[in-house]
Amino acid sequence: MDGPVAADAEDLCETKTGRRSFLAAAAAATAGGLAAPSLVRAQAAVRLKFQSTWPNKDIFHEYATDFVKKVNEMGGGRIQIELLQAGAVVPAFQLLDAVSTGILDGGHGVAAYWYGKNKAFSLFGTAAPFGWNANQLLAWINYGGGQQLYDELTQQVLKLNVRGFLSGPMPTQPFGWFKKEIATPDDFKGLKYRTVGLGADLAKEMGAAVTILPGGEIVPAIDRGLIDGAEFNNPSSDKVLGFPDVSKIYMVQSYHQALECFEILFNKRKFEGLPADVQAIVKYAAEAASADMSWKAQDRYSKDLEAIKAAGVKVIETPKPILEAQLAAWDKVLEHNQDPFFQKVVASQKDFAKRVVGMTREMEAPRDLAYDHFFAKA
Repeated sequence: MDGPVAADAEDLCETKTGRRSFLAAAAAATAGGLAAPSLVRAQAAVRLKFQSTWPNKDIFHEYATDFVKKVNEMGGGRIQIELLQAGAVVPAFQLLDAVSTGILDGGHGVAAYWYGKNKAFSLFGTAAPFGWNANQLLAWINYGGGQQLYDELTQQVLKLNVRGFLSGPMPTQPFGWFKKEIATPDDFKGLKYRTVGLGADLAKEMGAAVTILPGGEIVPAIDRGLIDGAEFNNPSSDKVLGFPDVSKIYMVQSYHQALECFEILFNKRKFEGLPADVQAIVKYAAEAASADMSWKAQDRYSKDLEAIKAAGVKVIETPKPILEAQLAAWDKVLEHNQDPFFQKVVASQKDFAKRVVGMTREMEAPRDLAYDHFFAKA
């Protein structure tokens, strides 16, 4: 066929052919694009072995499990963390070295446990009581330069192969469990007492004979008379670890550890080898676990404190003269440690706490006034 009609027919034929080629190419590209995620899903998950510094029955190990569960679920099969209890691979106080050397891929504990390596570690866990709470400590970590100082300590000062996330605000810890009531600062002198971190330095300044033990060893030590008193952390942990079985005096309110947070550790090389989005999952899982832990603690600690009272334990508020003696001892602890990095962290924390706590005191109505209004005892 010649002429304009023939030309139009040829053009139409070429257009259809081109369209078919384009659609075929697009289908192939789409198929390839859909296949790629399938290939990713088919890859074996990155498997990491974690250990906590807590006995399996402790609520702290439960908090560690909550973090691991969040990572594993959000990872969608790309990462699987296996969590073991304290002592499964290494003793609790050897966790940091085990993670740094790669014996373990990561772990869950508190920075105060490593204060034997550098006392500044304790400032990232059991910080000085500058009037702030644990959520405000975490605000300093995330927005006040604390994370950068923590990274400087772990990676530059101590040359550790770790990446740490500080997470999980802990409320003020009880003064502890005792064979008899501690009524005055003099009663504390010479007492064989268990604590950790800078709380140990504080207790020594107050005249106690300090023993540092991991959580699972405290109650047996009290039972055998090796120590006269001890603190661990909270009513839930204390109850399940068996403190009410060996002591009937539980003293609450203290400045020895007025605030604390957990430390989630990763081997740095292992963490940096994870894909960027999986690293993000880990970071945000730590934040999510932190919030969830703070809510769970309010519920569980209050219930278990009531159960402790019902078991015949005498719960006593620490007398004001002891609290004042603790603050005076804190002055000495902070003054005596003149390590430049330690003092740099203290200065940063003081600046942040002065501003943030000052704002809180100025803006928030007194909680005691409202509580007493609605729940005052007859």
